Amino acid sequence: MSTGDRPDAVGAGVAPPTALTIAGSDSGGGAGIQADLRTFFACGVHGMTAVTAVTVQNSLGVEDFAEVPSNIVTAQIRAVTADMGAGAAKTGMLATAEIITAVAKTLGDVGIGRDTAVPFVVDPVAASMHGDPLLREEALEAIRTELLPRATLVTPNLDEVRMLTGVEVTDAESRRAAAEALLALGPQWVLVKGGHDSGPRCVDLLSDGTAHLEFDGPRRDTPHTHGGGDTLASAVTASLARGADVPAAVEEGKRFIERCVAEAYPLGGGIGPVSPFWRLADEA
Repeated sequence: MSTGDRPDAVGAGVAPPTALTIAGSDSGGGAGIQADLRTFFACGVHGMTAVTAVTVQNSLGVEDFAEVPSNIVTAQIRAVTADMGAGAAKTGMLATAEIITAVAKTLGDVGIGRDTAVPFVVDPVAASMHGDPLLREEALEAIRTELLPRATLVTPNLDEVRMLTGVEVTDAESRRAAAEALLALGPQWVLVKGGHDSGPRCVDLLSDGTAHLEFDGPRRDTPHTHGGGDTLASAVTASLARGADVPAAVEEGKRFIERCVAEAYPLGGGIGPVSPFWRLADEA
């Protein structure tokens, strides 16, 4: 199955694959858990959630947020995995070092992550689309030492690469160096995303230290890219939940997000969201 095509049909009364997102809520509906859930649905996967923070935001930006206590975050993870299981899981905004550490421990307790049967995707969400830091240094360190060693795949943008490793990506050579620096922190695979780069093409590098795979696509001339990183990571997670290996899941996720960006729409007075609604139109 390709997330660029219609997901395999699930018959009436037959449970689809499941995926868990551990992330913050976006009141504007374009990113965060809302983007993850609509992507899971579009990719034929039942989405489950562990909410880490409630944000006050719209298309113009984030005005405020309140974090969820770490024991409530981990209780959500335990509740859904104990009852419904999870075919794959991902993280988004984790807000604080305390939440990151608690999530990492709980995923270990429930058997999610690299070297287990349940793949785990870490979308670091450490920098905004404008490159502004979203996490304090102690939270970044918790991502490096607690979360990344458990990751099947980590999907940072170029600003997050710089914040996590100190490597500034400017060309193919530095992109490879960034992947190596991230792999040294413990994840099984790294996807260095090129969406924040310049130029007419958007090149992402996937590596496990042995394989080095480039995924090339057009750069769309649109300001409406809110939720793009969340959507890519959740599309990859959905593919993993459906049984794809990491390279195939990334390829499928890349095709999915390309179409979502191509059909992004304006909403409000600022930056509109990428759109998975094309899948509904294709089925009409």
